[in-house]
Amino acid sequence: MEKIIKEMLISIGENPDREGLIDTPKRVSKAWSELMTPPEFNPTIFSANGYDQMILERGITFYTFCEHHMIPFFGTVDIGYIPDKYIIGISKLPRTVEYYTKMLNTQEYFTNNIAQFLWDKLKPKGIGVVVRGRHLCQEMRGVKKRGEMITSSLKGAMLKNATARKEFLDLCKKQ
Repeated sequence: MEKIIKEMLISIGENPDREGLIDTPKRVSKAWSELMTPPEFNPTIFSANGYDQMILERGITFYTFCEHHMIPFFGTVDIGYIPDKYIIGISKLPRTVEYYTKMLNTQEYFTNNIAQFLWDKLKPKGIGVVVRGRHLCQEMRGVKKRGEMITSSLKGAMLKNATARKEFLDLCKKQ
């Protein structure tokens, strides 16, 4: 990767041998390795002990890269679920988000991957994921306008039960 970064610097008119850029290929290679290597984690699952009400964590921050331009997009993730037999350790919700940031993404894939992973692991009555993202590929190039993209993935009761869906979406609203 260092060789490719050096060639990229040359292709954009930079001198990779000048003082400020000498170590850039090494630093960029190390950064991309860190940014694209998902941390291993085991989702800790516990018995719900009869708890059957919605559980929600809001405002989990994320930073990832657009698969179309390899430019960052970032924002927040809200995750809610209605347990059936299992609940998940609270730190595992941000860890799930972190895991899926470590790849090239579209916001739609990112949202659905988080929801599907938790759906498969927890087997809840319902799950919902709402992602709010700012895309630098839109803000820095092209149209050059700031905006917020919102995506959701709803499964089970969050999709099929209007009351559960409304409760989840109401709890996700910014305040």
